[in-house]
Amino acid sequence: FFFFFLFKGTFFNILFLSLLAGCNSGPKDLSESAAMEIMKTDKDMCALAQKEGFNKALLLYADDSLVKPEEGRFPIMGKRALENLWGNDPGSKSLSWVPYRAEASASGELGYTLGNWKLTTSDTTYYGHYFTIWKKHEDGTWKWAVDGGNNTPSPE
Repeated sequence: FFFFFLFKGTFFNILFLSLLAGCNSGPKDLSESAAMEIMKTDKDMCALAQKEGFNKALLLYADDSLVKPEEGRFPIMGKRALENLWGNDPGSKSLSWVPYRAEASASGELGYTLGNWKLTTSDTTYYGHYFTIWKKHEDGTWKWAVDGGNNTPSPE
């Protein structure tokens, strides 16, 4: 009879500790998984930009309520405004970027990437750093909500 209570207490203690451990690791696992999805989405957007053009790729991956800071003028507010600005111009295919960091919120609904970009023209190569804030949509896709960056010296 004593062993039953001892076993029963141990069983419930193990069950409780297992549930507690599972609750603590859930959000971290969710944010790590989301960060990996964001990193992949950012890389996929770059691959599309090199194939189809920068403007076309960014519009495909854009959130409807995006904010795109622009040097020397007010930020572009909303996907429709960006579509109006770029029109049917697919944009450059010589702009590439590589994200080096991605993080996501514990909920797995928001995140960001940081990376380096490179633009090659016929006579000059430009370099820079960028940040992109990503938002997860109900269908599971990631769309960028804020995108910006700056020029940097050559990494050489």
